[in-house]
Amino acid sequence: MQSFQFQCPTEILFGRGAEEKVAEKLRERGASRIFIVYGGGSVIRSGLLARIECILTSAGLAFRVLGGVQPNPHLSLVREGIREALSFHADFILAIGGGSVIDSAKAIAHGTANPGTDVWDFWTGRAHLTKSMPIGSILTLAAAGSETSDSAVLTNEDTHKKVGLNSPFNRPALAFMNPELTFTVPHRQLVCGISDILMHTMERYFTSVKESNEFTDLVAEALLRNVIAQSKIAVADPTNYDAMSEIMWCGSVSHSNFTELGRGKDFSCHKLGHELSGAFDVTHGASLTSLWGAWADYVCPDDPARFAKFAERVWEIRSGSAEEKAHAGIQKTVDYFRSLGMPVCFSELGIGVLSDDAIAALADSCTAGGTKTIGSFHPIDRAAAIAIYQKANH
Repeated sequence: MQSFQFQCPTEILFGRGAEEKVAEKLRERGASRIFIVYGGGSVIRSGLLARIECILTSAGLAFRVLGGVQPNPHLSLVREGIREALSFHADFILAIGGGSVIDSAKAIAHGTANPGTDVWDFWTGRAHLTKSMPIGSILTLAAAGSETSDSAVLTNEDTHKKVGLNSPFNRPALAFMNPELTFTVPHRQLVCGISDILMHTMERYFTSVKESNEFTDLVAEALLRNVIAQSKIAVADPTNYDAMSEIMWCGSVSHSNFTELGRGKDFSCHKLGHELSGAFDVTHGASLTSLWGAWADYVCPDDPARFAKFAERVWEIRSGSAEEKAHAGIQKTVDYFRSLGMPVCFSELGIGVLSDDAIAALADSCTAGGTKTIGSFHPIDRAAAIAIYQKANH
């Protein structure tokens, strides 16, 4: 087992009715003025927002709400949220929703705690984050794992740039996880979420570390197999509590960094995919599945044994050489994404076949004009980024 450092301070309340303890837990932490962030109208139509407001009111907790979070969370709404949270004198930020809502809450917390700094500067590296506010989440979508992660993404609509930030200050203080709250999620969001969970795990499974991390590998492989198996049940019946609870918990474990201990993370596909989301405003999970097969084909020659192990342990592919098993495992993964109705190339993503100039622009943005590389399994430079985008460009 290789060296690692791990801390996940999030207090998790999991199971039916978990969200009903929100006031109790907020009061335990000394919170009294709660700034609530949510997305579209689903939390209103389901009655969840009104129920949370009633719980907070009954406990004597003041609150203010801000809705309108979009997929690929927008900087403009975060800035609005910071202004409102400051005027309200908020002392706790509460997200009700999925990953985009939670990421927005994280950004609002950072900006509110640092009113003299433009929040975007934390994402671009022009400022260093040294303090924030406590946040919590009432999860309504099993996908991004932001409820336990140290990461958050933000999109600047003016520059069409989507950027991730990793910081211990991104770790939520509280996560209320009731699988029943996912029952009304639209099919498209469900399968995108399932794909995101798998991608978070695979981006940690395929890294440059060659030495043994057997337990970490076993955890990752079991998580992948479980999500694949449970997804078949959940897609057929999204109100199946057992299947949705398994998927929800796997999402949290996957992005808590537990599946990378001793191995680290690569996240090349995420960074390549962020360029697609920033440029075309496509769904995060869909951007990843449209690229993964192209990325895997391109980098597989660096370590076919690793891909063969993945094929054997996740897809039970036993016959053939290491190279044959590796490519069979890649194809099985692509076929699985397609079986969910997820895109596995750019035309299926809905952005069409891109011109060479458009591909070059994506690669330039991803690699800062060729001045940096991304990832570790196979460091992706500008030429490699172009090659991978071209492999997916059909």
